[in-house]
Amino acid sequence: MIRNVRVGGVLLGGGEIPVQSMTTTKTSDVESSVAQILSLRNAGCDIVRVAVADEEDARALRAIRARTDVPIVADVHFSAKLAVLAVENGADKLRINPGNIGGDREIAYVADCVKAHGIPVRVGANTGSIEKEHLARYGRSAEALVGSALGNVAVLERHGVGDIVISVKASDVPLTVEAYTFLRRQCDYPLHLGVTEAGTKDAGIVKSSVGIGALLLAGIGETIRVSLSADPVEEVYAGHAILRACGLEHDYVEVVACPTCGRCRYDCVGLAARVEARVRTVKKKLKVAVMGCVVNGPGEARGCDLGIAGGEKYCIIMQKGRADERVNTEDAERVFFERLGELIG
Repeated sequence: MIRNVRVGGVLLGGGEIPVQSMTTTKTSDVESSVAQILSLRNAGCDIVRVAVADEEDARALRAIRARTDVPIVADVHFSAKLAVLAVENGADKLRINPGNIGGDREIAYVADCVKAHGIPVRVGANTGSIEKEHLARYGRSAEALVGSALGNVAVLERHGVGDIVISVKASDVPLTVEAYTFLRRQCDYPLHLGVTEAGTKDAGIVKSSVGIGALLLAGIGETIRVSLSADPVEEVYAGHAILRACGLEHDYVEVVACPTCGRCRYDCVGLAARVEARVRTVKKKLKVAVMGCVVNGPGEARGCDLGIAGGEKYCIIMQKGRADERVNTEDAERVFFERLGELIG
């Protein structure tokens, strides 16, 4: 049984898989930070992490917290003082590793603070931050990642902290999967999944989808972050796409589209992209089909809530509960979006 950990109003370990991202703004730039957090929320982000590099960042959390209800995780390294200051200014969760914030006195200082405020802590290891003793013993391996992470967990446990989330990320996908699989056998804490330093948008989405998807399909993981060298909104879209592909998210508009062939005589690919952008954040269980020709398209789209199949001179628009519409190709996209609007409200 996985432990439950609450981050603000979001529950980890309760069956739902929250999607996380991280701001790219300087946290003390409150206007820019709030604007980015709101754009992430609108994209479907459940929890947002911010970097706390100095006292200005930590103090800015109070103003940011006052302007958004999205749970905020303060990412702090090398400073117990900053960790405590971030919590006192409204952080809903801390991302720290006890091993890099000082000695026992500093760790106790942070532990007492998070217990007093009732917030959780995420600890973990990346392949770039494995502690020396584990790296020397195991090299860059699943055993080293898990040993390093659990060593930090043990430090917090000794100080009475029990609301803990763990991550063991690598940029290598098989190693990431191996490490999380090994970690799940070792503990019942919620796991934060991700492939670290996954790369630019396209390559990073592929690596994250394979790694995170494999773990989710095995029943491992309580929250996810897709790490991309791109606009963080793209991380959120990718995260939800992974959950949907794994059958873990159901209230959304599924867009199925034809890969097209030489029979296609209208802009099927462009229309599919525009439809997908229109429904990306709609929380309603629907299936929409954009098909390339009238040979197989009508049959393939028939089971959908809304579908279109095209030709050089006309397109057929199909919708459950009403007769098929035959529309001139030049008018088809406009009519199709009208029908889509009627469906999604």
